[in-house]
Amino acid sequence: MTDHIQSIDRGYGYMSQERNKVLRNTYWLLALSLVPTVFGAWLGVATGITQSLSGGVGLVVFLGGAFGFMYAIEKTKNSAAGVPVLLGFTFFMGLMLSRMIAMVLGFKNGPELIMTAFGGTAGVFFVMASLSSVIKRDLSGMGKWLFVGALAILVGGIINVFIGSTAGMMAISVMAIGVFSAYMLYDLKRIVDGGETNYISATLALYLDIINVFQSLLALLGIMGGERD
Repeated sequence: MTDHIQSIDRGYGYMSQERNKVLRNTYWLLALSLVPTVFGAWLGVATGITQSLSGGVGLVVFLGGAFGFMYAIEKTKNSAAGVPVLLGFTFFMGLMLSRMIAMVLGFKNGPELIMTAFGGTAGVFFVMASLSSVIKRDLSGMGKWLFVGALAILVGGIINVFIGSTAGMMAISVMAIGVFSAYMLYDLKRIVDGGETNYISATLALYLDIINVFQSLLALLGIMGGERD
């Protein structure tokens, strides 16, 4: 009986070590993934390479590139190619983000708005990471509702590309901040609970949450607080 209890304890200890390893590797890779994002954004702003990607053309390039990369990441997540493919994706996302960053930098207080959006996103991540470590209940039931919310945001965003409504952009941004902040908690809790065992997949999920919150905050701040010369 004692041997049985000891073997169970060892099993729990091993699972706990594995979960901590996945979480640690995810955090390291997440931090690393921000470097190509910043470089991509800087390159896009400096060269103006994405300025022509407006309306339907920009949408096709973004969706095609994003889903292409995500498919490639899923295929390579268990191989040595997984990390370089993920970092390539984060560079692409930085490049796509550069158009909005360039627009915000056109405001007199543009740099302050970007730093505020960055600080707000970091604050949301810190809160969700803290909550994921203290909440004991199973949050897996949130998944389907969050997916529906993300789908609604995607459809609304696509429609608004062609309508160009500022009020629509604000509504979508507010909804995205709420949904992807909750997704952040959901994805972190999955890692903590051992539901996600691949740190590349975990990093991709959290990166998408973070980039969506940042982009939505930046859009809101630009619309509501942008000061023109």
